[in-house]
Amino acid sequence: MKPNDVVSDLPNHPTQNSQASTDSVQQEQQPGLDFVRQVITDDLAQGRTSSVVTRFPPEPNGYLHIGHVKAICLNFGVAEEFKGVCNLRFDDTNPDAEEQEYVTGIENDVKWLGFQWDGEARYASKYFDQLYTWAVQLIQQGDAYVDLQSPEEIKLNRGNFVEAGKNSPYRDVSVEENLSRFEKMRDGGYGEGQAVLRAKIDMASPNVHMRDPILYRVLHASHHQTGDKWKIYPMYDYAHPLSDAIEGVTHSLCTLEFQDHRAFYDWVVAKVHSNAVPRQYESSRLNVDYTITSKRKLRRLVEGNHVNGWDDPRMPTVVGMRRRGFTAEGLRDFCKRVGVSKTEGIVDVAMLEFCIRQSLENTAARGMAVLNPLKVTLTNLPEAMDLVHARHPNVDMGERTIPLTQEIYIDRSDFEEVPPKGFKRLTPEGEVRLRHAYVIKCDEVIKDANGEVVELKCSIDADTLGKKPEGRKVKGVIHWVSAEHGLPAEVRIYDRLFTEADPEVGDDFLANLNQDSLKIVQAVIEPALAQAKNEERFQFEREGYFVADRYDHSTEKPVFNRILDLRDSFKPAK
Repeated sequence: MKPNDVVSDLPNHPTQNSQASTDSVQQEQQPGLDFVRQVITDDLAQGRTSSVVTRFPPEPNGYLHIGHVKAICLNFGVAEEFKGVCNLRFDDTNPDAEEQEYVTGIENDVKWLGFQWDGEARYASKYFDQLYTWAVQLIQQGDAYVDLQSPEEIKLNRGNFVEAGKNSPYRDVSVEENLSRFEKMRDGGYGEGQAVLRAKIDMASPNVHMRDPILYRVLHASHHQTGDKWKIYPMYDYAHPLSDAIEGVTHSLCTLEFQDHRAFYDWVVAKVHSNAVPRQYESSRLNVDYTITSKRKLRRLVEGNHVNGWDDPRMPTVVGMRRRGFTAEGLRDFCKRVGVSKTEGIVDVAMLEFCIRQSLENTAARGMAVLNPLKVTLTNLPEAMDLVHARHPNVDMGERTIPLTQEIYIDRSDFEEVPPKGFKRLTPEGEVRLRHAYVIKCDEVIKDANGEVVELKCSIDADTLGKKPEGRKVKGVIHWVSAEHGLPAEVRIYDRLFTEADPEVGDDFLANLNQDSLKIVQAVIEPALAQAKNEERFQFEREGYFVADRYDHSTEKPVFNRILDLRDSFKPAK
């Protein structure tokens, strides 16, 4: 739970206490270094720290999404680059929204992305005893008090960006009375919303986050790690910096939304007199067009059955992208290209797609699948034959056997009875090469009673297997599958989930859902593809990149998800 969820919905807002975006960088930035790496370089060079400790601190209240991928790559990446360590810590301070399922899922996602945390996974809840002790210390120092105002009164008296807040009538109660009330909170003597522990800072501060922020609230809920031990739980803004201090974190990296919280981060670490003094640094969050990363809105998609769960391949969750067939290498490359800065912006989703295609080019074996079959009879093929070809044209992945029989299927879109200008595929009396096989000529078009083309009669040029035809040039090449040996497969064609680059334009983001974001077709695939392992990726020649579904695919019932088509609109900078 974020710090002021209980009493306020004030937006993040620049204040007089916010530090300039370049505060942290004291020296001229070195070429090739973003500001975070420059800070770390300076800290090591000047002896402010001897080793680097970072952390990735998700709240286990949902599944990780692409925004978290950037945070993972940054925290684990800089730790590796500077020969430090990165902790995985679950900031589990809100038991109402947290589940062990999310803990397990987050661990799996981090490992799948290619990272390993230092030692065992950590939990803020493991520090609850120490956090409570420090809260008592703050009360004893006169730096915290128990407020018995209602949540509505606290919110009203907090003020706003142009009006100072008002002191609570409980602000100057004696230390002894505050200790007694805090103990009563801990023992369940107050109901939820009846009491909170607040820091005593400055209700007139221009930074609203410094106006006596809440440290603890009453919550009679069972915790997935601590059970029913606690009746009070620390707020995120209190637990987070102190957990960093306990772990000896040197560089606490977060997004710009926490910039105005930095003053309290520093205040609470200083007030408890921690031996370790972590420093917080903020950078822009990852925003990608055609994509939503709000956990609340992603939950609406799932609970409203607009998608098929958190791992739906159209979702920007790590589990969704993994099931779609995106690679960990591609996602890491994407985050590297996006970089780290203080400037908010929106990244073109085409960059993400480019990075995924780049990662697949030399790792995905080739295969042929016909998604919209049209029967072709090769009238003069003397006998069935097995063609042997490489599984990849440029990388040694072994060979595959492609059976060629008299009856084959081609894609219906590869034949036009009345071809448009520039059409380079099969036409009546026209020629085209079958991929890895012969040049064929369409001799006859057979239609049904409704005038729909149902079969083509074609002849092969027997002297063109592995050779160019003599005396003429055949431009078109089409893919095909044996009708006898080809296997039926379910192919799921995924597209972007939203029709608008900004999915939140308009009154409700659900109105911008792409109703054609999933199409299921019954395809025919070459036999070798049916042997694919779950999560094995392929390029279906001329169709796109596909992956054997993580859960539904089997040899008996092949199921493939389209990762991306072959068209690439993104042009990387040189």
